[in-house]
Amino acid sequence: MDTRGWIRSMTATACAGVVAGFFAFAQSGFAAEDLIALQKDHDQWVHPGQNYAAHRYSELDQITAATIKDLKVAWTFSTGVLRGHEGTPLVVGNTMYLVTPFPNIVYALDLTLPGAPVKWKYEPKQDEGVIPIACCDVVNRGAAYSNGKIFFNQLDTYTVALDAATGKELWKVQQGDFKQGQTITSAPLVIKDKVITGISGGEFGVRGFVTANDVNTGKQIWRAYSTGPDSEVLIGKDFSSPYASHQGKDLGVSTWKGDEWKRGGGTTWGWYSYDPELNLFYYGTGNPGAWNADQRPGDNKWSMSLFARNPDTGEAKWAYQMTPHDAWDYDGINESVLVDLPIGGTTHKALVHFDRNGFAYAVDRTNGKVLLAKPFSYVNWAEDVNLETGVPIEKADKRTKQGTNVKDICPAAMGGKDQQPASYSPRTKLFYVPTNNLCMEYEGTEVNYMAGVPYVGAVVKQYPGPGGTRGEFMAWDPATGTKKWGIKEKWSAWGGALSTAGDVVFYGTMDGWFKAVDAQGGKELWKFKVGSGIIGSPMTYRGPDGKQYVAILSGIGGWSGVVVAGDLSTEDPTAALGAIGAFGDLGKDTTKGGMLYVFALDGTQVARK
Repeated sequence: MDTRGWIRSMTATACAGVVAGFFAFAQSGFAAEDLIALQKDHDQWVHPGQNYAAHRYSELDQITAATIKDLKVAWTFSTGVLRGHEGTPLVVGNTMYLVTPFPNIVYALDLTLPGAPVKWKYEPKQDEGVIPIACCDVVNRGAAYSNGKIFFNQLDTYTVALDAATGKELWKVQQGDFKQGQTITSAPLVIKDKVITGISGGEFGVRGFVTANDVNTGKQIWRAYSTGPDSEVLIGKDFSSPYASHQGKDLGVSTWKGDEWKRGGGTTWGWYSYDPELNLFYYGTGNPGAWNADQRPGDNKWSMSLFARNPDTGEAKWAYQMTPHDAWDYDGINESVLVDLPIGGTTHKALVHFDRNGFAYAVDRTNGKVLLAKPFSYVNWAEDVNLETGVPIEKADKRTKQGTNVKDICPAAMGGKDQQPASYSPRTKLFYVPTNNLCMEYEGTEVNYMAGVPYVGAVVKQYPGPGGTRGEFMAWDPATGTKKWGIKEKWSAWGGALSTAGDVVFYGTMDGWFKAVDAQGGKELWKFKVGSGIIGSPMTYRGPDGKQYVAILSGIGGWSGVVVAGDLSTEDPTAALGAIGAFGDLGKDTTKGGMLYVFALDGTQVARK
């Protein structure tokens, strides 16, 4: 790995620390704890969320409202894949790493040379039979870096470790079996000497879990399930909850009918975050299986829940279920962003979570108590969240059931926001949130389980919500639970956000516009039309030439864009789990693609000698 770019525009103290880190690497490789220090170097981007807290914020400030008029394409790179590009590149030292959708090619690009040529390429061999098993396109959300290694997940459930300098495969372990409906689309998370991964496949009756493997050998250290007895969910003596409905033994079994928990969903295909001081990592679990809620009476724990776990043992410290007995496919897998918030006169160690169910939660990350829960999108399935019980106050006429087509439910199954990650700026104290504006009709149907076959049990039609636009990019005050400003978008804002110290916020649209707006008021400052719709997340870094660069992957797909990426018929609005009804006309505004775009203020890149 070329580390020359580490000695750029730093104070003497910071430079000394980085050089010391360099010599440690040269002698024996980075210690695992150095990953925390690397995240503080904003010249690089070593974590999909920028840091463990998932802020997606950079201290780089060359690009401002005054300078952005000169922002131009510096270079581009074709990935060679034409499916949904939902990930974020990494930059470590002077190398950029990115992972494509299936077949999950990993590229290392040399940032010291004009045009960033390929240093190495790793292309796994996967059975194409995994493609139809992926519920909502064959996406991949990126890689992780630690200790001179790149880690990523293949769609066919293998987790792979590569030498970051050469691309040599170091180890490869199988986490599941796609023939049983299991896939992996998420980016892994490295904590200390463990790499943590999840599993996808809730629509196939997969029982969700997270797994920790040794970063050096791939050996499984622990696995924690989302459903089942406490011994398998890893709920031990240190587990606690402030809510009565979350207390009791083996709730992962008793809140299900019979053995439905064995195919209970709760998959873990979203984003993970980590608090080193508390030594807790956080993630959300997905929808229960099947979508027909009448087949699984009870709260169906621990689907639709936020978990806090000890990464050393996997044991749960607390869990909070946002949508008990989910009847709408409101997956709880969205990112948990760690911030300290002043609420009610007290500053709390909080996590902020914009859930698919349309509520923005501020939760005390030490104990799982909800501090604030406010709708950030149009919500009519519930009136509010009871902060005393933690349970949403539902509207009975919006609960779905078997044999009845319940109409006008908002948000739709795609949620007020899906996995597209928000950004938090410590300068403005605001979140920048890409959202959906969709509603739906939903009818439960009887379904029988068969391994490797869809286990859905619902007919869903999704469509634009109030006002007709399908998305909004907004600024949100997490301390008060209020929207500060919003930008209506024709399509869902399905890509992630990036905020910077230049008070510029970047995001992309499904029709292929990469935009920059003012962090304070939302004024549009700049935009550029890329070749395909954007569902990935932008990042920024300082190049070896000392210039700030911004990068974004273009390539329509994901659940929202699978109509284009998968060449689907638009005749049935309920197809693709209702995506056709919401996005059947997307092909008029964008086409397939697979391209990385990198921007700089003068559009040039000069190699450092």
